[in-house]
This record gives sequence, structure tokens and C-alpha cells, in this order.
Amino acid sequence: MRIQRTIPPAAAPLYWRDFWYGLGGIFSGEKSVEKFEEEIRNYFGMKYVFTVSSGKAALALILSGLKSLSPKREVIIPAYTCFSVPSAIVKAGLKVKLCDIDPSTLDFDYKSLEKAVNENTLCVIPNHLFGVPSDLDRIQSLCRFRGIYVIEDAAQAMGSVYKGSKLGTIGDVGFFSFGRGKNITCGSGGVILTHSMQIAMAVEKEFSKLEKPGLVEGVKEFLSLLLMKIFIHPALYWFPDGLPFLKLGETIFYRDFPIKKLSGLKGASMRKWKERLERSQQERTKNGSYFIKSLRANTLRGGELPYLRLPVLVESVEKRDRIYSLSRERGLGLSFMYPTAINEIKEIKADFEGEAFPAAKEIAERLLTIPVHGLLSDRDKIAITELVNSHR
Repeated sequence: MRIQRTIPPAAAPLYWRDFWYGLGGIFSGEKSVEKFEEEIRNYFGMKYVFTVSSGKAALALILSGLKSLSPKREVIIPAYTCFSVPSAIVKAGLKVKLCDIDPSTLDFDYKSLEKAVNENTLCVIPNHLFGVPSDLDRIQSLCRFRGIYVIEDAAQAMGSVYKGSKLGTIGDVGFFSFGRGKNITCGSGGVILTHSMQIAMAVEKEFSKLEKPGLVEGVKEFLSLLLMKIFIHPALYWFPDGLPFLKLGETIFYRDFPIKKLSGLKGASMRKWKERLERSQQERTKNGSYFIKSLRANTLRGGELPYLRLPVLVESVEKRDRIYSLSRERGLGLSFMYPTAINEIKEIKADFEGEAFPAAKEIAERLLTIPVHGLLSDRDKIAITELVNSHR
């Protein structure tokens, strides 16, 4: 364990006032959650909103609802995405179908996507990875006349826009995540948004079965949020970062996970979420632009955006690992993203025997991400730039 200033790879704004709001939410319960849902509904202009315990819980709930509306059972996702996405598909009892990606955008390879859709395709899930919008016009054009649902995975893109419309509101249904490394956080949580009454009714049927977190669970959540607030600061992040059992930054595939309603504490702790989101977006856009201009590296850029992290494609896995190792030594917060393509996840690898997704494999081996959150100092940005540029 190295005691030094250590930048977290991802971090979301959280303020002391949020804890006091959250503490009151333990006792106000449903009222805090209902107020939060109403604010989400108004801000995003959506008719139906449901808040749950995590982003993957939100996706699993959506899929369970859609499953009740159609006999189709295949869900198409990018072959390089968060492991929580196939986890939710498996949890919902559906089949994961992969499509390779375009390595220059991290979006679908659209020629491959056109071949992947068939009569058994229930839905397609674009992922807006790192906050970079997928080509939703193209996806919706492909899916609409085939009766295929489009689920927007906007877990990394809350507040971002696509041609003037907010991400998460354009497809048939969308969801956000409030995990600790997302745009804004309450420790964990997720929200589902849709304009469709039919989808909302199907989701509501599943949502009504969920448990409400109790008082004891609320107290545990408060303590967890408090520890996260304290140790996410670069002056102290070295401590949790040096504890292997915490598995910080580790990507895990879950065959099963809890799905619950959002707790009153978490709903109340999001009382000032719009202010936090706006500040987060400004900081991420500013820092992302700085690195795009300063780095002599292949940044997989989508323009001036509030990136969740800035993706950089390094020439080789050896160079990437070297930069990452030096970043760890210096506490600079550079990180890998997902360790493998989805078809190489050991728990579901057998489902894709004989299939290959070369672009997804290449990205998994060469991608490095740079922190752009608001905890970066000017000295941090200079140090990161010097490290990357000296090993390009």
C-alpha cells in the first residue's frame, strides 16, 4: 500500500449536505423517492419513471417487462460493453446475442448489426459508452419496422444529448445508473424512463413485486455513502485502493443480483441532483477537451462531450500495460475498462463457441481510460499528459 495522492479513475460529485438530506430520507421513505421520480420525469420530459437499486437492476426489470410483451428471446448488445449488461439479460432469462463494434467509435459495427437482427430479436441495446452517443437514428431505422425494441443503456451518459434530445429518452425505453463512478451518485441506484404506456405497464407489473428497503438497510447505506464520500478524495483514496478485497475497479459478471426499489435515503440524498449533474458535466467537458488537445495519442473522441472517462487507444497491449503500471506507481488514476470482450466472459463463454469479435477483442487489449472528473487538479492533468505522451 503506497501512501500518496491517488486519483480515483472515476468519481461523482457528492457533498456533505447530501448526507443530511439522505439521513432524513431514512424516515421520510417513499415521499423522498416520489419527489425524486417527479423531478426526473419533468427534467427529461418522460411520462413514466421507476427508480430501483442499481443500473443492472433497471435493465433486468426492463427486459422482464419486454419479455412479457413478446415471444422473442434474443437481446443484441455490443461485444464490448459493461459486464452488467449480459448479467441483466441472463437474470431476465433471455439470450445474449453479440455484435462486433467499430473500433474507431466503440459503437456497433452496423453492417454486422444488420446481419445480427432476425425474427427472434426482442431488442437492441446501444450503450453510449463513456458518454459518447450511439447512432440512434441508424439503430431506430433498423429496428422500428421489424418490431424490435430499442433500450438505451445511458448508464454512462446521463445529461448528454444526441441531436438536441437527451440520451435515455430517445429509444423505446432507457435507463441511467447512479453507481459511485457515474455522472452523479447516491452510492448505487438506477432509473427507468419511457414514454410507452404498454412498456410502462409491463415494467410496473414487475416493479410492484419488488421489496422496499427497510430501516436497517437504510442505516447501512448511509454508512457506506459516508465512507465513499470520505475516501473518494485523492488525498485519501490510496487507502481503499490498496485493499484488494474491496475489488475497486474490478469488472464482475453476476449470474444473480438483488433487484429492489430505491431506498428513501438514496432518493433524499439526490435532492440537489440537477445542480450536481450540471457541475459534473461542465467539469468533465472541460477536462476531456484539455486532454484531447494535449495528448499525442489516439483518443477515441466524439467531440466536445462530458466524457465519463476519456478513452485512449494505445498502440499495443505492452505499451498500454506499461503506461498503466507507471500510472499506478504515481497515483494518476489511468485505468483499464472491461478486461475482455463479452464472448470471453468465462461464465457464458460456451454460448459463443465458434464466434469471433475481433474489434471488441482489440479494444479490450489496447484501451486505456483517463479520468476527467472534477477531483483532478491542474498538476494532475499535466502529470497525466506527460506520462501518456512520453510512451506514445
